[in-house]
Amino acid sequence: MKKYPLWKSLMDFIISFVGIVVLLPFFFVLFILASFDTGFPGVFTQERIGRFGKIFTIYKFKTYHSKTRKISSFGNWMRKTKLDELPQLFNILKGEMSLIGYRPDIAGYYDTLKGNDREVLQLKPGILSDAGFKYRNEDEILSKQQDSLQYNDEVLFPDKVKMNLQYVHDLSFKNDLKIIVKAVTIVIRINR
Repeated sequence: MKKYPLWKSLMDFIISFVGIVVLLPFFFVLFILASFDTGFPGVFTQERIGRFGKIFTIYKFKTYHSKTRKISSFGNWMRKTKLDELPQLFNILKGEMSLIGYRPDIAGYYDTLKGNDREVLQLKPGILSDAGFKYRNEDEILSKQQDSLQYNDEVLFPDKVKMNLQYVHDLSFKNDLKIIVKAVTIVIRINR
């Protein structure tokens, strides 16, 4: 893939721009609540691996207390509802992420892929993906393992790479719409 699909760039720009404009008051409320709950500022930043292995800074609402390094009850709620991910709309607007794509990880994972697995890096990382849906309770899954790092490295991450490669190979506007519909369905089911 030499050029990034125009339809994907347009969809990302339109959805992120409209989302930010519409949700801006909500952003401020969550920012203030996260700042009071976890310490100022209420936004967490971290370096992640993006398209072609390039490093970028991801934005999230902070869910851990600055001093205790423990997740707060408000932070736990934000993580369950995925509201902590909303600031990534700014990453999408900046062109660092896409609405749909592999979940961006810290260095030592996607940037170390070899051979055909590196095809994943042809696309931008995203907020939504089939792998993200499958492992949306990843923290819970890992907490049940005797060696969570080993389980992540040997089971979860290879499965995510396999699923994300399938997404790259089947890339289409129709498949992206299916993922969006699936995300809406999951949100509705969670909030019932």
